[in-house]
Amino acid sequence: MRVTRLIVAAGGGGDAVAAAMLDTALYGDEGPAVVLTYAWDRLLIDPVPGPRGPADFTGLRRLTTSVQAVPGDASPVAPAGSTLPRLAAELPQTFALIDPHHGAEGITRQLEELVQHLAPESIDLLDVGGDILAKGDEPTLRSPLADALALAAACQVNAPVRLLVAGPGLDGELPADDLRDRLGAAVLTFTPDHVQPVSSVLEWHPSEATAMLAATARGVRGLCEVRDAGLPVPLTDEGPTVHEVDLDDALNRNQLARALLATETLDEAEQRSREICGYSEIDYERNKASWLGSRPERMLDPERTLLQLDQFEDEARVRGVSHTTFRRITEALGLNGKQRQDLRALLLSSRPEQYAAPLWRIPAYA
Repeated sequence: MRVTRLIVAAGGGGDAVAAAMLDTALYGDEGPAVVLTYAWDRLLIDPVPGPRGPADFTGLRRLTTSVQAVPGDASPVAPAGSTLPRLAAELPQTFALIDPHHGAEGITRQLEELVQHLAPESIDLLDVGGDILAKGDEPTLRSPLADALALAAACQVNAPVRLLVAGPGLDGELPADDLRDRLGAAVLTFTPDHVQPVSSVLEWHPSEATAMLAATARGVRGLCEVRDAGLPVPLTDEGPTVHEVDLDDALNRNQLARALLATETLDEAEQRSREICGYSEIDYERNKASWLGSRPERMLDPERTLLQLDQFEDEARVRGVSHTTFRRITEALGLNGKQRQDLRALLLSSRPEQYAAPLWRIPAYA
């Protein structure tokens, strides 16, 4: 009899790819899992701020009253974008859509319906990086809302949920040193074999945290610079590890998640984030989208781009950086999301020796 597993990708985006890696590593012989995830991509992919709901797609497939799957032939409604249909087309897992527009109570309802519908053998709540273990007032915290909503919902489901943190510190928000005493036992260390099933996805998916998770599983070590702010993230032997964490301890620590427990709308959840964290990351996305929309588009000039890359790498070397992501290079060079794949193709064709899949290696010397 086929065993059903449910994995909740706490932050959406790259957490869904990491969920597929986890599924292969832990449950590979039991059939592909159902991955419940947000459609919440960076502005490089989705120029519309915030998460997408079912109304933002065509071609969804209903699983329960409140939950719809995103099949490979689904499409986001323009101008929105989403990585989920392509993930569904390339990976064997079923990707179901978290709709946060009804707050934590709505996500709890979705989880309960899935549990009743699937009767899963296990439920894992997976976060890459560990910002789900934040208190909410840490100065390095950047995007706590999705994780806190997922945590608040998982704690209210009438079924056992195991919280797993992969790649401590790899999201560039909470340093691994700050997380160490919050982590339980390691349940898994990813290897190159675990990365192989998602290797084609990593060639195009923009997630930086999951890219670093995969890179460390493949043995890459050093200091990686990420995001538009150029955050430095160490790539260490801790990078490919997955740790179990007590779910109640995480909720007791996470002030934002506790404040979200009874929320019924996304607007209400945003307001709780402003009160506790001092900001809402969707406000940041709104401001950035407005700024990006006001910039004139320019064609990618290969010669100019490579000169700009040389300057970026020279400055990065001074900062002690050994690796970076294609997203970081795209934004550092002032390019837009539509040009990211063109930039990647240019770099791989002109300097293939610097590709430390799926990261970009910065040589120690020019």
